[in-house]
Amino acid sequence: MIKVEAVVIRERIETVIDAVEDETGHVGVTVIEAVGHGKQRGITHEYRGRVFESRFLPKALLVFIVQDDLADRVVASIVDAAVSGNESGDGIVWTTPVTGVMHNRTGKRLEEIEPGESF
Repeated sequence: MIKVEAVVIRERIETVIDAVEDETGHVGVTVIEAVGHGKQRGITHEYRGRVFESRFLPKALLVFIVQDDLADRVVASIVDAAVSGNESGDGIVWTTPVTGVMHNRTGKRLEEIEPGESF
């Protein structure tokens, strides 16, 4: 099993999740509200002549647990869908191997679940 994590701008959450589902058929995701910044170090606003600096920007962390053979396709779907057209700040995506994934309700390992079976 592979954990695919992606930091995306909030406006792209639904687009990214829909793209992963459309491209791979994978529907499970956890969304965590987050704030952060990359190289751009936030943004500066001007309001009524005063300058305000927003060091942290609203983001979301999307977490997918997928079969090994799906991981590359999930990553590609996220990368394609996360692009906002802004100069920077679209986020990042990475993968981590995971073991021992169990469903709380059934007590079954994820690998034991048949396609289409309810968790």
